[in-house]
Amino acid sequence: MDRAAKAAAVLAGFGIRAGDTVAMFLRNDFAMFEVSFAAKWLGAFPVAMNWHYTASEARFLLEDSGAKVVVVHADLLEPILAAATPGTTLLVVTTPVEIRAAYDVSLERSLVPAGMLDWDVCLESKTPVPASPIGFPGTVIYTSGTTGHAKGVRRAPPTPEQAQRWMEMGKVGFGLTPDLIADGIVTLITGPMYHSAPNTYAFVSIQMGAKVILMPRFDAQSLLELIEHHRVTHLHMVPVMFNRLLKLPAATRSKHDLSSLKFVIHGAAPCPSTVKRQMIEWWGPVINEYYASTETGLVALCSSADWLAHPGTVGRAIPHANIRVVDENGRDVPAGTVGEVICALEGIADFTYHGDDAKRHRIRRDDLVTLGDVGYLDCDGFLYLCDRANDMIISGGVNIYPAEIEALLAQVPGVADCAVFGIPDEEFGESVYATIERQPGSAVTAADVRAFLSGRIASFKIPKRIEFGSSLPREDSGKIFKRKLREPFWQGLARRI
Repeated sequence: MDRAAKAAAVLAGFGIRAGDTVAMFLRNDFAMFEVSFAAKWLGAFPVAMNWHYTASEARFLLEDSGAKVVVVHADLLEPILAAATPGTTLLVVTTPVEIRAAYDVSLERSLVPAGMLDWDVCLESKTPVPASPIGFPGTVIYTSGTTGHAKGVRRAPPTPEQAQRWMEMGKVGFGLTPDLIADGIVTLITGPMYHSAPNTYAFVSIQMGAKVILMPRFDAQSLLELIEHHRVTHLHMVPVMFNRLLKLPAATRSKHDLSSLKFVIHGAAPCPSTVKRQMIEWWGPVINEYYASTETGLVALCSSADWLAHPGTVGRAIPHANIRVVDENGRDVPAGTVGEVICALEGIADFTYHGDDAKRHRIRRDDLVTLGDVGYLDCDGFLYLCDRANDMIISGGVNIYPAEIEALLAQVPGVADCAVFGIPDEEFGESVYATIERQPGSAVTAADVRAFLSGRIASFKIPKRIEFGSSLPREDSGKIFKRKLREPFWQGLARRI
């Protein structure tokens, strides 16, 4: 924490005060921890930016957040130089050799350009500021923006009681309970820390005294090697990582010792049942799932045993979480009835959308919030998600949930990935469209797909139009950018995309 204390002195020297924001345009690097804790000690908000952003996307976030300082990796400077407004201070971090290798970055691009402020040099010249007691930093996390502009979820620095509740959530949700950490915690950060879940997971793990290893970029075979080499005990993953692991040759999968694993948690995107079952069979009953959001934190948890007993569930409410399913009038619906999912974790610091309190008000449901999901609770209180409300297809007055179709498409031999959404239809208003990415060497056809679906799903749910592409636009979190796929079909039409 000595470097974080020096970083606080650096940020203070550039005018950062309580309530200000500091942006980070960084890949997974320890500089992100330094900046985040430094900002916290000053009462400022660290803003982790998606480093995939173009200059225009970065400009929106910097303007929306009001960031006065941006800390950026040297090889990512170009969009930030184009996006930053006059008066913004840029602090440049030398791109580490591990990241250079993972992203094929040249030595020249990894170095701090002459005349620019070097993060490491700035730190070396400073005396550490007195460190405040370390709690979980107040943050502004921008959601992925799969349905439009990213939203800045601004959470105030918590009171000690609120920080304790957040840590309790992390301990339960991330498997950091006394029985699982008795011999120490070793974890890999597999996902990008600009996302809320890996960010929270990383900070909670550090505060629990874990040995934290950063993967610069996810690679399935490298993950198995690192688990075996470091005797990794805990992991946070997303379903697309499971898919890539399962596609490894059987000989590669079987040769690594994974017996150190105690608790693997996944979320952020739907996990096909066949993939989930195969992972449990391979890694054992260490696979767990959560339901959470940037806005609410983690509210539901599901163990391997829970899932095998309730296939398809995303979990049951954790302590101090409240999950309800309601109709259009806000009334609770009976078990098994589909409705709007609303939830909250009691006792944590409240949030708002940065610069848009009205948007925060629109998602309020009594003391809970809606995340835009449609689903149901079973008689045992386990939550099942049908789809995103915005993704629902209304064809001829009938509600169709793409997630249900996508789960079946994932089982079609030769299908690597897929996305289902509604497109304009003169007769029915909308019709079901599927875009599919084939597995290497596969020649699966639209006729093959329809034949597989026939009898497994109602005929009106079978995609009317099926097309094949080389790859689908996907966030590192595992979410597919359906907006980008859907947008061309609805251009010029009066319909929200």
